[in-house]
Amino acid sequence: MSERFIPGRRGGLITLGAADALWAGLTTDSAVPAASAAFTCSPANARAGYVLLGGRVVATVKASGGQWSVPEIEVRRAAAELNAVEMDRQDLVRIGPFRSAQKQNEKTPLRWRQRITRELQELGDPERAAQPEGGRPHHLAGIDWRRILVEQSRGHTARTWWLPRAVVRLLDAAEHTETQWLQAARTRQKSATVTESPSHHRQARAADGRQTTSPHCPTTPLRPYNEELQGHLYSVLSRKPGTSRKVAGWTCAICRTAPAAVLDHCHEHGYVRAPVCHSCNTQERPDHLYSNDIRVANHYTRLFHTHAADWLHHWHRCPGCRTRTTLPLPHLAAWTAHIACRSLRPTHRDPRGSRARKPCGALRVSWTGSHNAPGSCLLTVAVDLCPSGEHRVLAQVPYREAAERFGTWLAETAPAVAAEAGPDRLDGLPTRFRPVIADTSSEGLALF
Repeated sequence: MSERFIPGRRGGLITLGAADALWAGLTTDSAVPAASAAFTCSPANARAGYVLLGGRVVATVKASGGQWSVPEIEVRRAAAELNAVEMDRQDLVRIGPFRSAQKQNEKTPLRWRQRITRELQELGDPERAAQPEGGRPHHLAGIDWRRILVEQSRGHTARTWWLPRAVVRLLDAAEHTETQWLQAARTRQKSATVTESPSHHRQARAADGRQTTSPHCPTTPLRPYNEELQGHLYSVLSRKPGTSRKVAGWTCAICRTAPAAVLDHCHEHGYVRAPVCHSCNTQERPDHLYSNDIRVANHYTRLFHTHAADWLHHWHRCPGCRTRTTLPLPHLAAWTAHIACRSLRPTHRDPRGSRARKPCGALRVSWTGSHNAPGSCLLTVAVDLCPSGEHRVLAQVPYREAAERFGTWLAETAPAVAAEAGPDRLDGLPTRFRPVIADTSSEGLALF
């Protein structure tokens, strides 16, 4: 995947060293920290024919004299895209480690989750940590992830690793773009003739002035999700061949920007909700989840406040939840603690002297029974980790009361979503509903 090219005025080629300097200079003020050696440091490999910068593929060219170069205009475009990304360092996504290995796209060399997990595990080994870091990857897709990695510990042994959601979405987009690039390259390589004429090489310049390696490998644009999977059961759809490939062709149904990676579905009723990206699939998960116990984290502010209408519409893509104007039991429990019992949560003075008062400790909600027996299901909202050493129960709310409160709040918060719900749409539902699935893997992530 290389060609001889004479640089022109627009989109001229620059060496890899010059590209490193240009990339570092252009991204100095970026919210997402960029690597200073994105083209010359592992895992970047010019001989592969491309280098990943964020969600963009920048083609590499072997110019006359055997020197590897890249189009300057592509470096500038990638830098502009990275600079436009807004990052909230408090909005974190857990990336590992997990008890069971997450599925990875084996067709994509990036595999950023595996790379980060492997490197952090090696650094945890005293012998490896003492060795020099020669050859160790310092970046992924031009992003210096080490500078923004957050490590949290529970006790003396359990460690978890987190990255800002904006960076997770960038790296997921990089994996998706790389997959499409490689598939297009293989397709063109199979159909290409054994020898290519010089005129073919001259046609490698793209219509927008971009110069790439030959053959040019375009990426297929993602299509928006338009409820094509509405009413499908996940247990049936997940067994059909080609489902994963079909899912990867959609944009995420929630953020509508990142490529979809998984089928989100309701674990209580078994219906597919929509294809979503890894980031949105983790956004509704609590920090700690047990069989009937949830720690209500700060990210619920986004789910039930700033982006409530979008998330409520997404949850009600499940016919079972929509017809009963409610949420799956873990979601309803989190809503009850975060919204219905908000006024009951005690506050404390800020120890730094500010007049503002801080909410007490951390909210936790547990339940007995299940949604299949609403008369005996009870939600208990409590406060843990109180600064004054108290552990208090704020409220005990019966399931039916919680569901009624949610229906009232839904009509006020998202009237369009509430208008589509109601008990008059029960015909298409199965007669027996699945019970709440107990968490069995990935430290509490399976239930959601």
